[in-house]
Amino acid sequence: MLIHPDFDPVAIRLGPLAVHWYGLMYLLGFWGAWWLGVRRAAQPHVAWPKDRVADLLFYVVLGVILGGRIGYTLFYNLSGFLADPLVIVRMWEGGMSFHGGLLGVIVAYVLFAYHHKLHMFEIADFAAPLVPVGLFTGRIGNFINGELWGKPTDLPWGMVFPRAGSEPRHPSMLYEAGLEGLAMLAILWWFARKPRPRMAASGLFLALYALFRIAVEFVRRPDAHIGYLAWGWVTMGQVLSLPMLLAGGLMMGIAYIKAPVPESRVASSK
Repeated sequence: MLIHPDFDPVAIRLGPLAVHWYGLMYLLGFWGAWWLGVRRAAQPHVAWPKDRVADLLFYVVLGVILGGRIGYTLFYNLSGFLADPLVIVRMWEGGMSFHGGLLGVIVAYVLFAYHHKLHMFEIADFAAPLVPVGLFTGRIGNFINGELWGKPTDLPWGMVFPRAGSEPRHPSMLYEAGLEGLAMLAILWWFARKPRPRMAASGLFLALYALFRIAVEFVRRPDAHIGYLAWGWVTMGQVLSLPMLLAGGLMMGIAYIKAPVPESRVASSK
């Protein structure tokens, strides 16, 4: 049995200003995605200008923050929003949704593609191997905060969390950090190191995330104010991930049936 270290969620205090670890994890994730993006842009079959990566990051940051907050409010806290609409802007109270952030990022891809006169899926395929960095750091932020823990377990790595009683529980946020972060990063980076049909990398990202999220939801406790949606085990996270799984599989099927493998995108980057 392990004991959660019960970290102070505030990393730095400067007078009235408090910098939280969770916010720092977001910044680290954005920086890591940019760092990998610069290296991906230099790959011969990608050949993006370096400054385009920074421009894309700006759009993505806005999409993640706005979409994540709006998505959490509508998917997980709709009753609170209806009672007090201003709750949507009180981000310091916590609450971000990956699925809302994904929708925000899709909007960002569309706007970025329009502005740069590129195909939207060229943007999405470029970014697919970079997103797991942010997923990893975000889940580490959840671990530092001691939140989103799992069901009770008697496994040797079961962990007692300070606000979850005395029972050892699955450290489900670490499972997600390993699967949605490290495993997806390795698989997608390997997959995208060679030219692939358009939509293939994006489809693989959606399918992998959905599979990993649905699996971890079986041992992760649902939000207390929502609980299980059906049969004592179906969670909101699984319901929101199922369309991603279907869409990812469909996109990969279309990509490999109809789309030729691009030899190079050098011309499109000029």
